[in-house]
Amino acid sequence: MKTLKNALKNMEIIFTVAVAIACSASYVSFMQPQAASPANIAQAASPAAMPVVTISARRMTAQEKHISLMQERQALLAKPAVHTL
Repeated sequence: MKTLKNALKNMEIIFTVAVAIACSASYVSFMQPQAASPANIAQAASPAAMPVVTISARRMTAQEKHISLMQERQALLAKPAVHTL
């Protein structure tokens, strides 16, 4: 009989702590500002405010790409290996 009383007493404490945590979490969540909806954000971003990027470089030929990759690989092999954990 004594173990039943201890079990009920512990359950009462667990319930009280759970309610306290739930109430405090609810209070904190109501204090946070509401997030803007994606529809409002999309309407706020007008096309005039959109940045435009213009690329004026020419495209590399296949031979230029190959030479560039070979130079990059040689540069990587020339560097000492640095290992970070």
